[in-house]
Order: sequence, then structure tokens, then C-alpha cells
Amino acid sequence: MTVITDSGTAEPATATTTTATTAPSELDRARAQFRDDLIDAGLLVPSGIDGLYGRGAMFEDVIDAIDEVVVAAGRAAHADAPRRLRFPPVFPRESFEKTDYIASFPNLTGAISTFTGDNRAHRALLADRESGVDWDHHLASAGTMLVSAACHPSYSTLTGTLPDGGVLMDVYGYCFRHEPAVDPARMQAFRMHEFVIVGSPQQAENHRDSWVPRGLAVLDQLGLAARDVPANDPFFGRAGKMLAANQLDENLKTELVVSLYGDLDDGTAVVSCNCHRDHFGETFTIATADGGVAHSACVGFGMERIALAMFATHGLDVSAWPAQQRGLIA
Repeated sequence: MTVITDSGTAEPATATTTTATTAPSELDRARAQFRDDLIDAGLLVPSGIDGLYGRGAMFEDVIDAIDEVVVAAGRAAHADAPRRLRFPPVFPRESFEKTDYIASFPNLTGAISTFTGDNRAHRALLADRESGVDWDHHLASAGTMLVSAACHPSYSTLTGTLPDGGVLMDVYGYCFRHEPAVDPARMQAFRMHEFVIVGSPQQAENHRDSWVPRGLAVLDQLGLAARDVPANDPFFGRAGKMLAANQLDENLKTELVVSLYGDLDDGTAVVSCNCHRDHFGETFTIATADGGVAHSACVGFGMERIALAMFATHGLDVSAWPAQQRGLIA
């Protein structure tokens, strides 16, 4: 069984890559310049840590406009309204364990710790803090994890037997992945809007396949020149290379990419269409109405990445955007 646990873009996992003829330093300069320009325009607000930003009002207006287009596409795609779910960016460690994310992407994982000691332990913590040494070893697991993909908290709600026809879900929320970078497209905290199907193998495959052209249509409406490419997640370690190869061989992941830096890069993934096979059905004990192990698939729209692609394509001044895209902004 292939382990597929990174559902998105979304933030899709494929990094912006350099071409063989481009010096990495030139691409890095372009990334840093784009980040600085976004900050100077008030679109992003720096926090002092790479990849962690506040968002300005216009950036949020663009995000809202993108989401309206995404929601409209989902409404047109499905005869029955999906189950609409919104989760906080934190979920139980028990559910996180069942995703197997820690096995595939330990380097991207975020765990939450808190202080559970007594007064004596607190004094020891304060002494380390006042001495300028690390004090986080005084903290213990809070039993919660940061959400790595928006759909992850949804699977525990389906444990048991699905209704006939499976379950379609609309999930939107913040995610975290620890990959600090100068590139503004590689944020540590970002939003993902997903449409997830959990049902039969055929339903899962159809869902993934149908969202590739539909996702391209969404991006076209936003004025973005995108293309679909077969992709794989950045699985960790030696075993990860085999998982990544299997993911490509079995055509389980397709990303829709947009160039943010002209001919300096091969494109940044802004939408990810994924087929998980029976991974989540097995680990969360989800069965189809006929008793089989449920399969799942999702499409993930990386909201910040799409917004960044629009600013890179149309410019930082929304008032100067093409009329069609400008008209989407409230």
C-alpha cells in the first residue's frame, strides 16, 4: 500500500525548482525581491521569521475573491452540496498519528507543547530563561498537533460505515508546515480549501481526475497561465524515495503550477489533485456501504499561493489589474 498523506499544495508539497541553466542565487534574489515588494506594498506583514507573515487588507480581499471562485466551481461540479466543515488549526495527536504524516514528513511536522509542572519546575524554567539558555525542554506534549493538511481532521469524523454514495466534504482552514524560506510562496502557515471525497475506489479516481481540468478553469478565470504536471510529495528519508517513485508511477498526484519568477523557475504548485487510495480508509477504519475499505481523494487549493500568483502575474496594484480579475475584488 502506498502511503499518501500530504494532500495539498496545497500548500502543495512540490517546491519551486530551478532549471539546469539558472544559478540558484539568481532565483533566490528574485524570491527575496518579490517578498520585499509584497511587504513594501503592505500586502504581507513580516514577523521576523522566514515564511511567517501577517496579511494586509488587500491581500485578504484577494483571498476572499479567490475563494468565491473556488466555491462556485465546487458548487457547479457536484449535484449534491458537500458537507461543509471548518476546523481549527490544531487537532488531537491521536488523529494525527493515524494520518501517518510523522512517518512521511517528520521535518514538516508541528507539535504543540505546554507547561505542566509545579512551582519548582517553573522556577527551573525561569532560571534557564534568565540565563539565556533553551527552556523548552521544560514543556511537555499538549496532546495536540498543528494541522498539516486541511482535510486531515475530517477523516476521524467518518470512522464507521459510510452512507451509500460516500461522503463529499468541503474543508477550509489554516495549515502549518515547518519549511522556513525566503520564497513567499513557501509559507509556514497558510490556508487550503479542499474538496474531499471518501467512498469507492472509482469515486476517488473520478474525483481526482475531474478536478484537474476544473482546477485549470478556476485558475484561468483568475487570469493565471497554469499547466498540470505529474508530481510527488517530498517524502522523508531513504524509504521516502521509494514512496515518491511509487506515487509518480501510479499517477496519484497531479499539481497545477504557475510560474512566479518568469524563466527562472519551473513553476510553483498552487493546486494539488490527489488520490490517497485506501490509506485514510484503513487507518481511520472507514468502510463503504458494501463493506469495503473506503478510498479517498482530494483537490487542494493553496489560497496564499494563488493570491501570490495573481500579484506576480497582474502586479501589486489591484486597481491596475485586468478588468475581469479586478471585478472579482469586492
